[in-house]
Amino acid sequence: MTSVRVNELISVAAQPDAAGFAAFAAAGFAGVINARPDGEEPGQPGNAAEKASAAAAGLAYSFVPVKGAEITEADIRAFQLAMTQAKGPVVAHCKSGTRALTLYALGEVLDGRMQPGDVEAFGQNLGFDLAGARRWLEKRAGQAAGVKAFFEPRTCSVQYVVADPATKRCAIIDPVLDFDEMSGATGTANADAILAHIDSEGLTVEWILDTHPHADHFSAAHYLKGKTGAPTAIGAHVTDVQVLWKEIYNWPALETDGSQWDRLFADGDTFEIGGLKARVMFSPGHTLASVTYVIGDAAFVHDTVFTPDSGTARTDFPGGSASALWHSIQAILSLPEETRLFSGHDYQPGSRHPRWESTIAAQKSGNPHISGIDEAGFVALRQARDRTLPKPKLMLHALQVNIRGGRLPEPEGNGRRYLKIPLDAL
Repeated sequence: MTSVRVNELISVAAQPDAAGFAAFAAAGFAGVINARPDGEEPGQPGNAAEKASAAAAGLAYSFVPVKGAEITEADIRAFQLAMTQAKGPVVAHCKSGTRALTLYALGEVLDGRMQPGDVEAFGQNLGFDLAGARRWLEKRAGQAAGVKAFFEPRTCSVQYVVADPATKRCAIIDPVLDFDEMSGATGTANADAILAHIDSEGLTVEWILDTHPHADHFSAAHYLKGKTGAPTAIGAHVTDVQVLWKEIYNWPALETDGSQWDRLFADGDTFEIGGLKARVMFSPGHTLASVTYVIGDAAFVHDTVFTPDSGTARTDFPGGSASALWHSIQAILSLPEETRLFSGHDYQPGSRHPRWESTIAAQKSGNPHISGIDEAGFVALRQARDRTLPKPKLMLHALQVNIRGGRLPEPEGNGRRYLKIPLDAL
């Protein structure tokens, strides 16, 4: 199998066959990175077959599938991590080798080891056209909102810091408070990582935003408010969820007026993060209270739309509705096609790397829950899928008997004990 040597760490190649993996091992490579999505053309081996071939050859294997026009920083960083984890020289492939080399070159630019203006010449010297990498860098330079993502692997949640580069003002979106189900203990490692990033970048926090009440993790909004002094906010329909949860959690003393947050956003409300204009879209369906934050050229949709290969969010929570979710998605899809969408979860189908960023255009063309489907078809698809899903862990734990940790009220009439955590943390 022919490969093109980039340097002592990496070579790139076109699609290998099964015998190619043994040839890579014989040539001294330690690992293979597959940058090609499954199903691009008939006869393509695919991720599962390549993983097996790599194992048989004694090679490390990583699946970092990308489409050339849809590469994100998460893909670039995953490619770099795969190189590191191989513990030796790697060969990276796609169909022709161009996407693999693009991922490598973009990482070199992001880390300051290569200048943007040198990318195309770098590719030409190796026999590849990296005009796509140049266009990616130009597009990135023109983005209004700077977005830093933090992936939390236990719940596959994604937290965000979105900043105005000009003023260094920022907002934190959907921060996670660590929770250990076995002990009932909470922690702040994820929130502290966000604070460390904010400190290192010299940012000032103006808002701490939740897109909806979360059923699979607690929110660190209250903790971060104590550290930064920034106000907390959520959609105004959280009060409807509070009424539901007051009954579900048998919590008569719970206030259901949303007073646990500093501001409740209504549909169409606007606010600012430095010089960035932000707008709130009411996006029910996953919950009664879900909202989308449109900030500059980015939209934070959390449990509404996932990356195109992952579909859309479940709608079987109390107050959920597949029909409402379909209409919410149509409103999101009315945004400009170049709008960047940032999802709140990624469950890594096919054991690929975590991804959380897409665009309106990519969703319309590549998401099977969106492309070529009407409301009736979506509702049928979503409801069938929801019937196969287990209940969220946190909802089950919150209803257990004998939860420990000193956050419990006295047993009520039925003798049960309930998890007592402020609802702005759910």
